[in-house]
Amino acid sequence: MKYPIKSPLNQRISRTNSAINAMLSQVDELRGEWTGGVNLSPQILGRLKKSALITSAGASTRIEGAKLSDAEIERLINGLKFDKMADRSVQEVQGYYETLEFIYDNYNDTPISENYIFELHARLLAYSDKDTRHKGVYKKLENSVKMYNADGTEVATLFKTSPPLLTEQHTRALVEWFNDEIDENNHHPLLVIAGFLVEFLHIHPFQDGNGRLSRLLTDLLMLRAGFAYVPYLSQAKIIEENKAEYYIALRRSQITLGTPHENITPWLEFFLRVSLKQAKDAVGLLTGENVEKTLSRYQLAVWEYIKKVGEADIKTTVAATKIERPTVKQAYAKLLSLKLAERVGEGRGSRYRLI
Repeated sequence: MKYPIKSPLNQRISRTNSAINAMLSQVDELRGEWTGGVNLSPQILGRLKKSALITSAGASTRIEGAKLSDAEIERLINGLKFDKMADRSVQEVQGYYETLEFIYDNYNDTPISENYIFELHARLLAYSDKDTRHKGVYKKLENSVKMYNADGTEVATLFKTSPPLLTEQHTRALVEWFNDEIDENNHHPLLVIAGFLVEFLHIHPFQDGNGRLSRLLTDLLMLRAGFAYVPYLSQAKIIEENKAEYYIALRRSQITLGTPHENITPWLEFFLRVSLKQAKDAVGLLTGENVEKTLSRYQLAVWEYIKKVGEADIKTTVAATKIERPTVKQAYAKLLSLKLAERVGEGRGSRYRLI
């Protein structure tokens, strides 16, 4: 017997308001600007994609309690291995980075299916020792969605999920619903994607990795829907910067599911605000001068300082900007990855200057 998911999901994504409709229109307009106006060289696009991969891997895993900075991730990806590959953060980042890279390179090759989701989950947890027994298979035990703070400590339980005995049935029905909706084209694809994500996280089909997988699936589904800028501007980073609002929107929506008063408007509004910011920032990349728009507040402060003085080292930058040394080092790593600056010298004598 098919789980009766089609009608409830259609009702959820049909409950739009003027703010949601306005954001959808803005995203469509920006998507058109990107498609019609992208003039960045293949070299710049390649660097932006590499930067987005690193940023997304860092942001998405830190949301779940991992600890690696973007600078540390860049070292890892560039082959500078950490002493302990057994470290949880390293394992999770490596799996996320490689899975996202696989999605960017192959997003149109395989239809969305249970088996494809299993494959992505197995890739995501490929290096995770603690997840060896449940990579790419449905959960066997009850799990619930929890919120964690910056140091990885559990803060609260957000909501209960589908019981293991119903997980396969629910997930199969969700995938069928998604493919039908995309084929029928009765709703804006972002509403369908948002509806898929909120239900996927409500089911929580795997024992671990559901949050990370949902963000990988976001990139995959948006790319398949024609949002071509996705590989160049990290949505996961925007979510990390708004983590509290992310959890609140999910919680306010999820606790209504299965009740007579289902309402996922909080989630739809949050997801579209994030999608709109991603689209705006992506369009800002169309001119080389606007690459810096992808920088965080601290990275921008370091960038402004080096533009002012022409050349600087870590010590003088810390003194001038009053930013902590690890954050300054991370900022310079970001500037190097975007080719906004270059390093002169090695070790403690290294200095940084404009390219």
